[in-house]
Amino acid sequence: MAWNVLALDGSNWQRIDLFDFQRDIEGRVVENISKRCGGFLRKLSLRGCLGVGDNALRTFAQNCRNIEVLNLNGCTKTTDATCTSLSKFCSKLRHLDLASCTSITNMSLKALSEGCPLLEQLNISWCDQVTKDGIQALVRGCGGLKALFLKGCTQLEDEALKYIGAHCPELVTLNLQTCLQITDEGLITICRGCHKLQSLCASGCSNITDAILNALGQNCPRLRILEVARCSQLTDVGFTTLARNCHELEKMDLEECVQITDSTLIQLSIHCPRLQVLSLSHCELITDDGIRHLGNGACAHDQLEVIELDNCPLITDASLEHLKSCHSLERIELYDCQQITRAGIKRLRTHLPNIKVHAYFAPVTPPPSVGGSRQRFCRCCIIL
Repeated sequence: MAWNVLALDGSNWQRIDLFDFQRDIEGRVVENISKRCGGFLRKLSLRGCLGVGDNALRTFAQNCRNIEVLNLNGCTKTTDATCTSLSKFCSKLRHLDLASCTSITNMSLKALSEGCPLLEQLNISWCDQVTKDGIQALVRGCGGLKALFLKGCTQLEDEALKYIGAHCPELVTLNLQTCLQITDEGLITICRGCHKLQSLCASGCSNITDAILNALGQNCPRLRILEVARCSQLTDVGFTTLARNCHELEKMDLEECVQITDSTLIQLSIHCPRLQVLSLSHCELITDDGIRHLGNGACAHDQLEVIELDNCPLITDASLEHLKSCHSLERIELYDCQQITRAGIKRLRTHLPNIKVHAYFAPVTPPPSVGGSRQRFCRCCIIL
């Protein structure tokens, strides 16, 4: 009996995560929870609950006016009506995740701006109807934004970033992955207006150049995470400026930054003692010498945890020798590094027995047999 009383007492349910039950959750469940918990509920995750729509969320908003953290990631029935409800009733909202709610438009951002002035973190990744007008409306009312996730918002252009740079001085995290229209012009305004920036993802923004790395180095000394995969115009010159000014870098994704050479690794090894994760996959100019500098660098002995070197054709077993003193190294990626051998990996494991090594060794093509009666094999039938 006592347990039932406790279970039915809304004050015991300040945080609820229904992700494990996402397939079974329908609107009426959310409505019942909201009536039971009322003003006590502070955090609710409905991530992946495809059965929950605007009507249930309106009832929720009316009943749970003290909600601070709400995750609707993947709730694809959600439309602008939900954000209108949140705007009317949930003025204390601080974190809102609407990723993959593809019906969301600029109207939602306008509503949040008007009713949720405390908003600090907003994820509208893959809400590809959002344009610069929505961002302009949002930042005018939510100037305290610290984290903004805009991954896959393909209509956004530099003008949207200018609004963010002008109105969001507290911004710490910005994700612009695959916002293909973004150029240097917009990102430079972010760097100049958001000096507290610690994490920037611009992977797939292929128009950006070294001007961005220079602007980050000059304006954002607290930068910890930089993801610029597939930004093929970036060069050693820009990364040199970045490394010499951003000494707190911890994670860098430079996959397919095809112009960089060992010079970038030398600068990182000298100036970035906190580096933990480094992806250099498809950086085909990197050699053993660059890895040697990294292995002897300030981050090597007790910081570096992950290094990804897939499709770096010049890397040999010598690189593995240079990394054997990296005692914190947990994982190394070596797919399609054709000069790496099993013996080299085995030697590395004698020094780092717990390391995860992901490598692939292509099957050996058999030599053509002498004589006329040649057997025919396809490559995939050869078993190592």
